[in-house]
Amino acid sequence: MKKIDKLVLKSFFGPFFLTLAIVIFIFMMRLLMLYIEEFVSKDIGFMTIARLLYFFAVLTVPTALPLAVLLSSLMTFGNLGEYFELTAMKSAGISLTRVLRPLILLAVGFAFFSFWFNNRVSPWANLKAFSLLYDVKNAKATLNLKEGIFYNDLPGYSIKVDTKDNDGVGLNGLVIYKHNTSGVETGNREIILAKSGKMYVDPSRSYLVFELNDGNDYQEYSDSRSVSYGAGGGKASQFMRNAFKHYKLVISMESFGLHRTDEQQFEYHPYMKTLSELTTITDSLQREAKRASLSVASSSRNYYTYQFRADEVVKAKRVKDGPWVDSLLARPLRTSNPVEIDQQALMHSQNMLSYAQSNITYLAEKQKSSYQYDLESHHKFTQAISVFIMFLIGAPLGAIIRKGGFGLPVLVSILFFIVLYVLTLLGDKFAKDGAWPVPMGAWLANAVLLPVGLYLLRQARLDSRVFDKDAYLIAWNRLKGRFKKEGV
Repeated sequence: MKKIDKLVLKSFFGPFFLTLAIVIFIFMMRLLMLYIEEFVSKDIGFMTIARLLYFFAVLTVPTALPLAVLLSSLMTFGNLGEYFELTAMKSAGISLTRVLRPLILLAVGFAFFSFWFNNRVSPWANLKAFSLLYDVKNAKATLNLKEGIFYNDLPGYSIKVDTKDNDGVGLNGLVIYKHNTSGVETGNREIILAKSGKMYVDPSRSYLVFELNDGNDYQEYSDSRSVSYGAGGGKASQFMRNAFKHYKLVISMESFGLHRTDEQQFEYHPYMKTLSELTTITDSLQREAKRASLSVASSSRNYYTYQFRADEVVKAKRVKDGPWVDSLLARPLRTSNPVEIDQQALMHSQNMLSYAQSNITYLAEKQKSSYQYDLESHHKFTQAISVFIMFLIGAPLGAIIRKGGFGLPVLVSILFFIVLYVLTLLGDKFAKDGAWPVPMGAWLANAVLLPVGLYLLRQARLDSRVFDKDAYLIAWNRLKGRFKKEGV
């Protein structure tokens, strides 16, 4: 490896790893802020949150890689140009293409890595992340009794307290309804009233304990041996009251905490599939949609009463008004009453309209599903190619503006990344809606930005002063001087 290659690579890797870490952190925080409400007031361990953040960090790598390559390549050549190292290389007879060669090979390697990552790692990370996020969303909030409000998140219980002590353990004026969960009877069959008590969780965090003082336990039950009464013949209810000085109620907290769901339930999503799986599913959906569209015509014949027999129509050659037309019908009318005929015609028309609308909706959903899977298979390639395109934009742009650091390069990089992001969203929307062919929508952003990168590369090789403000000031002064001469 030549010294010039070592110099360029050394100048590149420092900003690259730094910007990649920063971009991954920013995107991870964005996802965290999006789902922050799912973590609040839930009894979720630190390791669970750490695992979720790790999966989200892995998911952001394909999105962060193009921006990191763009920013680091722009900073690298901006620094080389700012400190006249690039000028010294050119004066020594080394072309810009030769200086770019090691980074071009590295960008191609990043593109292949991005494709492999999207095809192998991203489906696994998506499955792990969103299945775990689903379980976090469905986890119940931490037990939090509020004064004067019934708490109903404990299965089989409704609990209300009048006041709570400052320590959060002591309680006053408790009302506890015990619901019947056996499914045999309904309603509240037992109620516990207590003047005071305290609430705490046992050391294993498996049970919630209420120690109640000075209260009564009221129970209602039906005795099967009781005599029937009333017109309905129901059993007589009996009541029992137990007074207590001290009573301990233990409730299982099994419903709280995180319960994992089978990950196979989430494998249907396009983000969870590899390229081969996406291709297979897309072909299956397209075949199903085609088969369904071909069956519509044959199935719709059952909704028509007037069906001409083809052989009789051919013999007649032309249809004229007259009673003999009824003989051509495959299913003659069963009535001659005009009112009944109108009602039958209206009913058949409504049935046919409903059948047509349901088929349109069904076929549209099938097509939309196939578009989504096909679009995701194209994105395996487009995200990889976008890494190389971002390098084609960043490296020549840095050589042109000759400005390093985190100032202007960051601004320019964010601008181009926003263009890439917006064009990707726009193309995806048109492709999913069927307005554009899927390849056209998937490759829109790369098709727009690739000519920009090639143009900037050409301008950098020609030592263009596209972003040099002095060049525009000189041109403006020349234009003003020309106008002054013409005015004279």
